[in-house]
Amino acid sequence: MTESKPLNWTPTTDVGYSVIRRGDGGMTLTFTDLSDATLAHWHDFALEHLLEADRRTRNLYDLRAVKEIPEKAIRMAVDANSDPSARNIRVAVVVADATVADAIRNVAAGSLTGTASAMKIFSDINEAEAWLARPLDQI
Repeated sequence: MTESKPLNWTPTTDVGYSVIRRGDGGMTLTFTDLSDATLAHWHDFALEHLLEADRRTRNLYDLRAVKEIPEKAIRMAVDANSDPSARNIRVAVVVADATVADAIRNVAAGSLTGTASAMKIFSDINEAEAWLARPLDQI
């Protein structure tokens, strides 16, 4: 049995997201805001995890509490999703409305082909979990 990697994330009061390790070894990131502090913290956290990415993994981004995604957030997400290690990640993004879904589509469209994660957008968290549960070779 493979041990889960350490999460290397500590709750901080000035950022609007939390992270937990998933049972499958991936992460669930739940966002409540996309302030500059949140974006900077998340970007550093994401890039650090990409540096250590050594296996295929599944991540869930819960953005249901986010009402708008600023352009800066899209640029930072494109940067992280264009890292060559991102190609080993399956990402389910759960959103509450079409405006946020469109912004996530911009992240997918702007990411480098061949290095980006396999990403799918959902409005239902149970559907997102079911997609993530599929075998990793079925991306």
